[in-house]
Amino acid sequence: MQLKINSRIFQHSVACCLAILICAKAQAQQNNLYPPSPYPDRIVLNVTQDPSTSLAVNWRTHDSITAGSAEIIIAVSNPADAAKATVVKAKTESVTHTGIVASYHSAVFSGLRPGTRYMYRVGNGDYMSEWFHVKTAGNTGEPFSFIYMGDVQMGMRTFWPGVIREAYTKMPDAKLILYAGDIVNRGRNDHEWGELFYGGSFIHSTIPGMMSPGNHEHADNAEGVNELTALWRPQFTLPENGPAGLEETCYYTDVQGVRFISLNSQAIWFGGDGMQKQINWLENILSNNPNQWTCVVFHHPVYSVKSNRDNKNLRENFQPIFNKYKVDLVLQGHDHAYGRGMQKIPMPDNSGTSPTMYVVSMSGSKMYADDKPEWADKSGGHLQLYQLITINGKKLSYRSYTVAGELFDAFDLVKRKGKNNKLISLK
Repeated sequence: MQLKINSRIFQHSVACCLAILICAKAQAQQNNLYPPSPYPDRIVLNVTQDPSTSLAVNWRTHDSITAGSAEIIIAVSNPADAAKATVVKAKTESVTHTGIVASYHSAVFSGLRPGTRYMYRVGNGDYMSEWFHVKTAGNTGEPFSFIYMGDVQMGMRTFWPGVIREAYTKMPDAKLILYAGDIVNRGRNDHEWGELFYGGSFIHSTIPGMMSPGNHEHADNAEGVNELTALWRPQFTLPENGPAGLEETCYYTDVQGVRFISLNSQAIWFGGDGMQKQINWLENILSNNPNQWTCVVFHHPVYSVKSNRDNKNLRENFQPIFNKYKVDLVLQGHDHAYGRGMQKIPMPDNSGTSPTMYVVSMSGSKMYADDKPEWADKSGGHLQLYQLITINGKKLSYRSYTVAGELFDAFDLVKRKGKNNKLISLK
């Protein structure tokens, strides 16, 4: 008799626990400001190792959609011709995060033609996206442009949409958009990613993104270990040509004669294995770099705009590598103010000034004052900015604009054989 009573108590307890879990899940879904649906959302293009012949795309749906596909065809004018599109089966995973369940899908288009306009769509059955147009990167040496965004982090739904739209309006044919980390304020908050994709809208779906993580895409887990948000890898497909354990955060892509490199500066900031792996990997890909130009993007600055910040791990361990291989441009975030410079940055052996231009910028609504750092040739604070960069042969043209459309900073870098780049300050 006693055993039967205990059995009933156990069954009742299990039923109560299940009811609590179901209610918690329902409450999380109800409180979700950006709920998934059967139709694809958060559609984002990403760079591959070679964006002239391949493109990566990710999207999200309700978890009732357990499979997906992506279709692509050279852009056509007759809608009937879209029926001839190549179909690529997507990889699909179910992700439960903070009680919100969704299916995340990814596909890679390969075997594409350089410099060619394609159209693609994603989805499943009756639940397909619209057709988006994208042009693949061209051949090595052909001129091209790209966009650089400092921290978005806050104002993704309010102030930042104007920034990315202004950048797109001025440079609709950009081959990629670089994000220097802290893309959202709290990487574990699904609704913040929802705000980011709301703010970027179709632009995320038409210009490949090169995302580099910041400290706000990381957080300590229950064991006190600092880790990347669980949403990073499901919602982005980035090259996996970096060090083991740092996949899709530390990687490179080659675009028309430029090697773009993303470093995971959060792993560098903590030092240890994550830093040493990137030192070894960076040395290797810079010593075997066939490209004329090199651009590196990461979050924590080598030289800070804020007087109370100093990222010694980066400066002491990575600046010598940048000097050695004459990296042309380093793009950073984190400080929520603006600074750029190379003329006032000395070489360690006093042999001259830095061969590398360092830039720190921001694009969201979280603003700090300008501390007028000694290393900077130009600085500023409390400004929402975006940067448009064009590379044409031996010249790199850099322009920084405010969201109000004013030219804030401008310079050119010109390649010189056997010498550092010539800096031409224009603003």
